[in-house]
Amino acid sequence: MTDVKAQPFPFPLRRETVALIVIDMQRDFAEPGGFGASLGNDVSRITRIIPDVKRLIAGFRSAGLPVIHTMECHRPDLSDLPPAKRDRGNPSLRIGDKGPMGRILIAGEPGTAILPELAPIDGEIVIEKPGKGAFYATGLGDILKRKGIKQLVFAGVTTEVCVQTTMREANDRGYECLLAEEATESYFPEFKSTAIAMIQAQGAIVGWTAHIDDILEAINHA
Repeated sequence: MTDVKAQPFPFPLRRETVALIVIDMQRDFAEPGGFGASLGNDVSRITRIIPDVKRLIAGFRSAGLPVIHTMECHRPDLSDLPPAKRDRGNPSLRIGDKGPMGRILIAGEPGTAILPELAPIDGEIVIEKPGKGAFYATGLGDILKRKGIKQLVFAGVTTEVCVQTTMREANDRGYECLLAEEATESYFPEFKSTAIAMIQAQGAIVGWTAHIDDILEAINHA
């Protein structure tokens, strides 16, 4: 075990039980013409973290540690898309509608794919999730148990929605959660900063946060 310099206090990283989970780094959320842009968001805020996410992934791969990717997407027949979710957002372009990169957030469509720079390699797990949290209606919990994972390092988007939701789900299931600050982002800077404060609050009530360099240093010395 080695400590990661983190907030609100050091994170006790155990190399044999830690994995990286990269949340929803998909074309639909990060590229012009995608679902995120259709809602009026500045997608450049998402693309600018790609180098940091890539560096974090590379560090875990180099250390021989598990990397798990998630994608928010739905079945082509929309049977796993609640009307309450579909009816929100941009009235002129909803989940399942035809967009510039195929049907919005539908499994197998080009826009749903993970960004090429961050694409999974052979052997890495990809979780297709219909909700914001990665445990809802997926096999993530069973996968982590089989692998003996007890700690999760988080990267991806958006900080306040899918990342924080999954961290809260993991926290309730007994996992120790660490957010890599430079490897996550929001379309709204104030939302990211608030989410980080909420995660750290009250003695790591949801989890810890740390800088990438400190995480990678701890992994290399664990």
